[in-house]
Amino acid sequence: MSEEKNLGEKQWYAVTTFIGHENKAAENIKTRIQTYNLGDFIFRVIVAEEKVPSINKNKEPVMRRNKETGEMEQKYKIVNLYPGYVFVEMIMTDEVWYVVRNTPEVTGITGSSGGGQKPTPITSREIEAVLKRMGMVDSSMYENYHVGDLVKIINGTFNGVEGTIISIDKEAGTVKVDTIFFGRHTPVDVDFSEIVHIS
Repeated sequence: MSEEKNLGEKQWYAVTTFIGHENKAAENIKTRIQTYNLGDFIFRVIVAEEKVPSINKNKEPVMRRNKETGEMEQKYKIVNLYPGYVFVEMIMTDEVWYVVRNTPEVTGITGSSGGGQKPTPITSREIEAVLKRMGMVDSSMYENYHVGDLVKIINGTFNGVEGTIISIDKEAGTVKVDTIFFGRHTPVDVDFSEIVHIS
């Protein structure tokens, strides 16, 4: 490919689609990667979905009987965290830009102001929050976190709690965060995937 000597780094882009068509758009992009032999330019295609417990109008969990075991169990549903968006990790060349934006179900790529100007990638902090909500962690994310950083816990028991990083254990994938409960400093251990920087 003639553009190879001008390649930039792979970055994340937010591709827009019609609400409810995110998975179809993602599948179409994946098909085009094969069709146009773009595996060296388009790496990951993600629809940001989360499995959440179903609750009724009284805010009670919806239960159902497991057909195999006969036991009652919590019912879950899949929720799209960012309706109308598909996140694509790619190296933005003219060909990649053309192929992705002309994929069926795709309506555009955010950050493109028209006039032939290529779209701008989303920031590392923005995509990190998306990936972590899905439980996905890249090793490169650790580089952005240091002891003393102010963070917010976004999942699990301590969801919504803010605190300061005391220590980071890359091997275990955990972080110790100093939080304040009832006026007292309380260190808690959380998965690295459960924290984001406070802007």
